[in-house]
Amino acid sequence: MMRVQFIDPGAFRTELSLQSATLTPDGAGGHTESWSEIATVFGFIEPVRASAPFGAAQNHERVTHRITLRFRPGVAGGMRFLRAGRIFRIVTAHDPDETGRYLVCLAEEEPS
Repeated sequence: MMRVQFIDPGAFRTELSLQSATLTPDGAGGHTESWSEIATVFGFIEPVRASAPFGAAQNHERVTHRITLRFRPGVAGGMRFLRAGRIFRIVTAHDPDETGRYLVCLAEEEPS
């Protein structure tokens, strides 16, 4: 039996814009990407890991966050959250205890 999680509802106080990309062909075999807001959600953001691997003569800083929110169907990798000019690209999204109450997203912050 899976352990049921409890998260204090007051923890969901960070306002986030949930966005999805639309790809439009550019006529030259490529595409342009535009982002549109799907919803405004409230969540809890916690940093998980930071790394700065060096390659191709430059640093590639990577910061990973865990973003927890009330369950919402349709959230998936490839989408993103926007918060005060910061962009969090969703890598994975899952229901941690399979009760349909919460959604935990592992996200990487885009460098500014």
